[in-house]
Amino acid sequence: MKVIFLEDVPHVAQSGDIKEVADGYARNFLIPKKLALTADSAAIKLAEVRRRAKARQQAETEAELQELARQIDGKEITLKARVGSKDRLYGSITSADISVEMEKSEGIVIDKRKIDLEENIHQLGSYEITVRLGKEITPKIKVKVIEEKIEEGAESKVEAKTEKKVKGKAEKKTREDKEDGGGEEETGGKTGEEEPA
Repeated sequence: MKVIFLEDVPHVAQSGDIKEVADGYARNFLIPKKLALTADSAAIKLAEVRRRAKARQQAETEAELQELARQIDGKEITLKARVGSKDRLYGSITSADISVEMEKSEGIVIDKRKIDLEENIHQLGSYEITVRLGKEITPKIKVKVIEEKIEEGAESKVEAKTEKKVKGKAEKKTREDKEDGGGEEETGGKTGEEEPA
């Protein structure tokens, strides 16, 4: 049976294709699921209209992607990260981090899955990252990873808080020890109940 495909069917046909398929496959699967229609003149016209609409939509989408690529190509964003020895980061910079920073600093939304990061960034430095917007639309952005400076005031606050916690725990322990020790001396080890005579 000759059918016109209304939707893409993986490994069989694309939307708009006219193909000869087994009668049972057409009647029992393709037509009931509205994936295809029998190839008569009305169906051929409908398929042609759909094909044109799809082509128009693809052209619009491609134009939008080209415009986005033009906007982001060559942009540079800076990410701050905490650093350990040998300029190695605590944790790593991921494509999600790059996507968030791009939106925050440039106001451009890029899906993190489009950012072609072979592996997460673990070192300080500058990196050129490819953004795969389409098959042949691949602008590049520059990502600069710099050390996050901890303010001196913030560092001393953290130290003071830690010191205060340790001091508070030590005082509490001393109080508890005194209470436990003092209680035994007062009762002399007795329960306070008198033995019957």
